Amino acid sequence: MPRATPKDDPQPVPPVQPDLDDCCHSGCNPCVFDLYDEALDRYQSALAEWQARQAALKARTARTAHAPQSKPRTRR
Repeated sequence: MPRATPKDDPQPVPPVQPDLDDCCHSGCNPCVFDLYDEALDRYQSALAEWQARQAALKARTARTAHAPQSKPRTRR
């Protein structure tokens, strides 16, 4: 089975914060800043999940690297 690499699970990208000029200041619902806040919440959740996956992958890699290798059997 192929092993997962960091390339297979890229880090989430944060949303781009809108400029103050992106808001029309007319009380739109939702405002561009409301949408940004929601996107930021989703990003932070995705980032926390990604960090947990990366930590688990590193732990597995460390265990595998330090695991004793089985010796080949020899015929007697």
